[in-house]
Amino acid sequence: MTSSPAPISLGHDRTGTDAFLDLPELLATRLLVQGNSGSGKSHLLRRLLEQTARLVQQVVIDPEGDFITLADHYDHLAINVETQSEAALQAAGERARIHRASVILNLESLEAEGQLRAVGAFLNGLFEAPRAYWYPVLVVVDEAQLFAPTASGDTSDEARRLSLGAMTNLMCRGRKRGLAGIIATQRLAKLAKNVAAEASNFLMGRTFLDIDMARAADLLGMERRAAEAFRDLERGQFMALGPALSRRPKRITIGPVTTASRGAGPLLMPLEKPVVPVEELRDLILQDEPEFAPRPRREPPLPAPDLLAQLDAYADRRAHEDSEETISLQAQEIDASQIWELVCETTGDEKSYFNSLATLYQDFQMRARLHGYPRSILDMNAFRRMLGSVRSGISHTDSLSEEWQDILRRSEDLPEDLQAFYLLLAQAARIGAPCPSDEKLARLYGTHSLSRARRQLHYLEEREMIILRKEGTRRAVAIIGPAWQTTFD
Repeated sequence: MTSSPAPISLGHDRTGTDAFLDLPELLATRLLVQGNSGSGKSHLLRRLLEQTARLVQQVVIDPEGDFITLADHYDHLAINVETQSEAALQAAGERARIHRASVILNLESLEAEGQLRAVGAFLNGLFEAPRAYWYPVLVVVDEAQLFAPTASGDTSDEARRLSLGAMTNLMCRGRKRGLAGIIATQRLAKLAKNVAAEASNFLMGRTFLDIDMARAADLLGMERRAAEAFRDLERGQFMALGPALSRRPKRITIGPVTTASRGAGPLLMPLEKPVVPVEELRDLILQDEPEFAPRPRREPPLPAPDLLAQLDAYADRRAHEDSEETISLQAQEIDASQIWELVCETTGDEKSYFNSLATLYQDFQMRARLHGYPRSILDMNAFRRMLGSVRSGISHTDSLSEEWQDILRRSEDLPEDLQAFYLLLAQAARIGAPCPSDEKLARLYGTHSLSRARRQLHYLEEREMIILRKEGTRRAVAIIGPAWQTTFD
């Protein structure tokens, strides 16, 4: 048996033990980070992004340009939105999902109104991508209170509604589309409650205002009198809680990072005696200006880069890197049983039966990367076939037999959503087990409707893949070809 993927280390707790983050769990449950300015939120986000950069697609909403340096180390695509239209940004969001490109949306050159419109358009593009491309994505939004405010500010109502609607979709409806929101804010009181309430994981940093401490304590399930502990946290220390972090509130200290922000904090410098005499300084600072001094001419913006061409180039470069990894791996001995176990781990949760194939495939690829394999170790079709075999209950050794390989070839004649359904029946018939129940067939088909599952049995019989036999309310199935039969259920 292979071990489960190594968790991500965020730092250490007060005992010096590593504080881990369960990435697969985070992808399903979302994260809220809160802390006053200077508490270390950006450092925490950078640590999380660096630790997961090679494992999952990332989209970073960066209002201050702090995370652009990640592009130099982890091959993210940096998008400067100043010269992009809303339509172009929405198309870019959709294409980013199609090409599975990690993107940093740099908003530092825009005013508040433009930032809201750009974020709303790009997030809507991510959200509206076709179902076939619903791969998991970490969507990190720094200064989330700017894009999901509790009240209107100096921006237009239209821009605020666009941004708030996109943020609400990300946090409330994004999970089924593979979008895992990670939002960071200085003030919980300024963040829309319906956005913050959807997070199941929390990292709460230093804060001083009573209203923010009270909300943080409520989210962590702490008593109000314990909320003052947030004032005592040092820079880079956070209280962690959630299924991906800790089952009980735990103080952790964030570990070091590799990249650095372009905007470092202010440094204290001694005030030296001016070299220029005071009287000359007076003339320099208070000199008269011409009454009608012309304003400096602003240079026209550079032509907008073709974002779609950049995304296409990103996809080609990534495909080339994966092919090189696969070629180098072919010279090594691949442990087929370990690949089988990795597929088993993607479907170990009951909820996985109702996840899309794209989501499960991304989960498998992440686990493969953690074990040193390239993403292309199994293509989508090979993964789907192996997943169907795993869910049928057959062992890895038996799945290699010629008779099972023949069943797999027969299943290729069926629609993709029925192949695992057929394999489950075939395995039950192969070992002479009772015919699977309606509940089990419905779960494997990804539906809660028992009648819909029963209809698939009649469809398989019409396709001459099985023979359905009934005795009263009991039934049995025979597999045409190998002549395997289940017993009556």
